[in-house]
Amino acid sequence: MGTVGLLLAASINVSFLLAAAALLVMGLVYNVPPIRSKELPYLDVVSESVNNPIRLLLGWFTVSASQLPPMSLILAYWLVGAFFMASKRFAEYRQIGNKQVAAAYRHSFAYYDDQRLLVSMFFYACGAALFLGVFIIRYHLELILCVPLLAGFFSAYMKVALKDNSAVQNPERLYRETGLMLYLAVTVGVFVALMFVSIPAMYEVFNVSASRVPALWSWR
Repeated sequence: MGTVGLLLAASINVSFLLAAAALLVMGLVYNVPPIRSKELPYLDVVSESVNNPIRLLLGWFTVSASQLPPMSLILAYWLVGAFFMASKRFAEYRQIGNKQVAAAYRHSFAYYDDQRLLVSMFFYACGAALFLGVFIIRYHLELILCVPLLAGFFSAYMKVALKDNSAVQNPERLYRETGLMLYLAVTVGVFVALMFVSIPAMYEVFNVSASRVPALWSWR
């Protein structure tokens, strides 16, 4: 099946093929011995969430195979995924409520505890915010108006993670968190709308030069 998938990917373009191969390799690294990174603390989160930017690349290369997306966007998307995955680990660990049982379920839980998982979530959120800030300043300053909403979403997601039997343990259940889903819809809507907005005065206020890179999106 992997071979068939790569053959199909090759029919699109070479860049898409390389991204698809990377996705397959990371699936093996995460699940298959001798590495099986899903059992290693911190590497379980980092190696699973790297699939986020790889999928971003797959989508990007279907549109533009001649250039890479900004590295700041790739790293921000990676760390956002790491935050979600660490939140999942945190909720799972709290739900089990017994370190020995948790370690039997997943070896990395032998090292983790509530404090370490919370600190890692904070680290990933800060890293994502930093790289997203670099992307915003470099490519479209108007998106900075969405930062309060984005910060609020991280906070709301952490609040859900702190619930008993939290839905973040199984992301397919997150649709039941109606408030979080509505907040996400508003945040995404504002973010997308700002991509098409130009506010020249903001560049003077923040003392930032407008990007010389042509936008990939436009009303025209």
